[in-house]
Formats: sequence, C-alpha cells, structure tokens
Amino acid sequence: MEMNHWKSNSLTNRAKYYKTIDDFPEGTVGFVYRITHKETNESYIGKKILKHKKTLPPLKGYKRRRVTYKESDWQTYTGSNQITKKWNHQDCYREILETCCNKTIMSYFEVKYQFILNVLENDNYLNENISGKYYKDKIKEYIKKSKK
Repeated sequence: MEMNHWKSNSLTNRAKYYKTIDDFPEGTVGFVYRITHKETNESYIGKKILKHKKTLPPLKGYKRRRVTYKESDWQTYTGSNQITKKWNHQDCYREILETCCNKTIMSYFEVKYQFILNVLENDNYLNENISGKYYKDKIKEYIKKSKK
C-alpha cells in the first residue's frame, strides 16, 4: 500500500516529502498545512505540532517534575474540522506551507495563509473562522449586503 506523505509547498521544482520527524529542519516545533480532498476539492488550512509535552510526577525522593515529549499523530492527521476528521489521509493531497520553530510563529503563519488564500470567502475552504474572531457566515453576510 502506498503511503501518503506530507509534501512541502516548494517554489522550486524539487519538492520535499516529510516521512519521519527527522526529515524536518532542526528545531522545528510544528507546521502550517493545507489539506485538500481529492474527490471534492475541499481544502482546510491549519497548524500541527510535531511533539506533545507531557509532565510526569517527580521520582521518589525528588521534588522536580519530569518532562517527556511524545510524537503527535502528524503522519496521519487530516485536520481539526469535523468534516476533515472523517477523511482518510490517503484520499487527500497534504502539503506543508511553512515549518515553524515555535508556537507563536506557527499561529502567525496559519492566520497569514488563511487571509492570503481567502478561506472565509471561498466555498472550497472548510475553515469557518480565523482566530475565533472572523467568521465565514458574518463575512458572507456582509459581502451579500454590500452587493445590493
């Protein structure tokens, strides 16, 4: 069975495929992605962390809590939207738009790409809001009123 890996959105002809966590640049915390369903051509822009932090209680006789990291499900991830969660990752084009070195930068690039690609005005995008402040239904309602 063919594995469907994440592909970088490269401006050069040589695209990079991310198969393991070691394929990412050193210091990468997560990435901003676009996932597109092959049959419906619906897309979603989001962000994904590569490793989750887990805090454990201290060992007996010690006071400091232990911190471990566990790799996330980024290889099979299809997004946080209710519709995209039902998609099989092998039925989608999955591209990494930006690799990020911290969560703040990741949030910035997610919002940047959502605005650049007009996810709230385009029916092909399943994003319902941007940062919980700008909502698709409000934007569409405004556009409809302004055209009258």
